[in-house]
Order: sequence, then C-alpha cells, then structure tokens
Amino acid sequence: MITHIQGRLVEKNPTDVVIDCNGVGYFINISLHTFSEIPSGENVKLFTHLLVREDAHILYGFSSVAEREIFRLLISVSGVGASIARTMLSSLAPEQVLDAISLNDITTIQSVKGIGAKTAQRVVLDLKDKILKVYGLSSISSGTSNTNKNEALSALETLGFNRKLAEKVCDKIVNENSQASVEMIIKQALKNL
Repeated sequence: MITHIQGRLVEKNPTDVVIDCNGVGYFINISLHTFSEIPSGENVKLFTHLLVREDAHILYGFSSVAEREIFRLLISVSGVGASIARTMLSSLAPEQVLDAISLNDITTIQSVKGIGAKTAQRVVLDLKDKILKVYGLSSISSGTSNTNKNEALSALETLGFNRKLAEKVCDKIVNENSQASVEMIIKQALKNL
C-alpha cells in the first residue's frame, strides 16, 4: 500500500495533481479541500489511498491523515464509492463531515451531489459510533453559526467562485443576519458575486 507521496508538483488541477517522485510521475485524484490546502511551492506531500479494482489502480491523495481516514470511513459504507466520498470531501470540509455524522445531520450529508436520503441515513447509521469512538465527544462542535457559512462557502466554491471573494461576501451576509440558513446565504451571495 502506498501511504504517502512526496515530490515535486508538476501539475495542479481542482480534481487531480501530478507529482514527480524521483523521475516517476504519479497521477493522484484529490478533493477540492485538498486542492485548496496544497501549497503552490515545488515540494508537496500527500497522504494517499490506493484503490485497486479489476480494471484500474486509482490513487487518491489528501492534505492530511484525518481527511484520508474520513475518506476510508466513507467508502466503507455500502452505496458510497470513492467518487461520492471525494465529492463529499469536496463539498464539505472534513470537520463538517464529522460534525454532520456525529450530530445526525442527514440534511447536510444529503446536500452533497449524488447522495440521496437512504444513503445519507446509512452513512450516519454506519459511521456515527466509529466517529464518536475514534474522534471522541470533545472534538464534536455544537455550534452551527459557522457551519452554515462554511457549507454555503463550500457550495459556492464548488460552483466555481473564487474562495476569498466568496468568503468576504458570506462573512458580510452572516454579520448582517447571524441566523441565516445555508440556502439564504447562498442566494444572497449569488446576487452579490
């Protein structure tokens, strides 16, 4: 199993990177969260998960060990494949995924493209105990004030808007109305972007 790859960043796209490691170029699939975390410098280290299928060996890369572990937990759920797990980690930050599962927030999980009500319920049902055991109750945030803003920001980023610009607009909306729902923040932000 390839556990991490460290080398020179050759190519960087929102969904994948190519890292040159001693003359061998590794094509690695990444989430948008990892894309935003990768420094623009030459030397990069990604923690990886190698998915072996009959027709392909696919390498997934993550900026942190925690994100990789969440990915592995997600793909252990029946009905959640690697592409849906990557989409979830692109739409939501790893902390948001943990919070949504631990707080039974099926709506947040269902907001990810490709996840229906039954799959969202299965994710919560299968992973809640594992997450509470591994990460403990202390790491679970109970506040929702930033959660709505972060969800809206992730959605806007997925839609192709610049993160810094979208963050300024979302901050302004939340400052004006701290109880704004995710949908309200997104609608207001789309008007102002």
